[in-house]
Amino acid sequence: MTDQQAAPIGSGERITDLDVLRGFALFGVFLANLVGIVVWGYVTTEAQLEASTIRSLDRLVHLAVRIFVDDKANTLFAFLFGLGFYVQMTRLGERGAGFTGLYARRLLILMVIGVLHITFIWFWDILHLYAFLGFALLLVRKASDRMILFWGLILAIFGRLGFSMFAELSGLYDTAVYDALSSDAAVLERQALSAAGDYWALVQDFWHVNQVDYFNGPIIGLAFYTFGRFLIGMWVGRKQWLHRAGDFLPGFRNVLLIALPLGLGLEILNQFGDDIGLLGDSLAGDFFGEFLHMVATPLIAAGYVSAIVLALRTGLGARLFGIFAPVGRMALTNYVMQSFIIGFALFGIGPGLDLMSQATATSAMAIAFAGFAFQIVFSHFWLKAFHFGPLEWVWRALTYGNLPRMRRV
Repeated sequence: MTDQQAAPIGSGERITDLDVLRGFALFGVFLANLVGIVVWGYVTTEAQLEASTIRSLDRLVHLAVRIFVDDKANTLFAFLFGLGFYVQMTRLGERGAGFTGLYARRLLILMVIGVLHITFIWFWDILHLYAFLGFALLLVRKASDRMILFWGLILAIFGRLGFSMFAELSGLYDTAVYDALSSDAAVLERQALSAAGDYWALVQDFWHVNQVDYFNGPIIGLAFYTFGRFLIGMWVGRKQWLHRAGDFLPGFRNVLLIALPLGLGLEILNQFGDDIGLLGDSLAGDFFGEFLHMVATPLIAAGYVSAIVLALRTGLGARLFGIFAPVGRMALTNYVMQSFIIGFALFGIGPGLDLMSQATATSAMAIAFAGFAFQIVFSHFWLKAFHFGPLEWVWRALTYGNLPRMRRV
């Protein structure tokens, strides 16, 4: 294999639509993570949330995030990972480079980064899972389009839901241990550790959260769900819909007009189903509501993709959404950077602001907007001076066994 054959993708080979979509997905992941950690009982007690002077606005913000962002952002991010897998596989194949060994090495390096990230920085890391499931993509890369799409849809809609049903009916989870993670005592202890600046104690506490709330079972359902989205991304890559987006604009318009309203309607029905007596306070009602959410999520994500692809073909849309492209080109760096921004805002480690006890959905949203605005500016100026983001450069250097030229001439 020659150096040229195994070289990383150059800027001239990049697909702008994918960079924009990846940046847009990263903003959604950032917003969902920040609002989620605040409102789901990990860092703030219910009494502290209720004491907010803008509680009505907080509830509205949380509802908007649930309808428009939760699971939609990570669905888009996972979809793009599967599509990116296909892009790299075909481009390396066209160069005559060995794909399997190179990509396996790339995944192993990503897994190391993910393990370090989830252990020392952010307890909701997804890089380790993406790397692990990337090996499964290698195994199915020669499957037919029909099989890829069939299993992609089945796993995307029923993967997490099916495992949750199995876990609930079999009594797999210890609900008392799970509920203790978000008890007032547990939250107040985390706040005390944060105020004391005790980094190692917080790391141990959140590792315990991961053991109970993730590794003891939920990771299996999440893996099925994520892999389904990988497969759909690979299938779309095979169809070349985003490689040659300009050739498929009528199709994108149809998806926007049909999938987005339908998905939003189903998600709103899920959110308000209890109020109109559709779901009811029962196990069956809970699962039906989750089913509505699982169907709505990929429809909404597909609507977002279509809206952005179409917008990028207009002058105003290109200017509006084009600012996401530099963030998407540095997706790994920016994903990890978001963890540091969250840590700086919520925890009292080092120069941290220690806002845990005062945080609300509204303030979390404000932090996400401000933090992402910084990432847009940072990514723009960084890429004016350098070819790669910092972590992207490390990832490529370790993958290809050489030092790619970093600074632009």
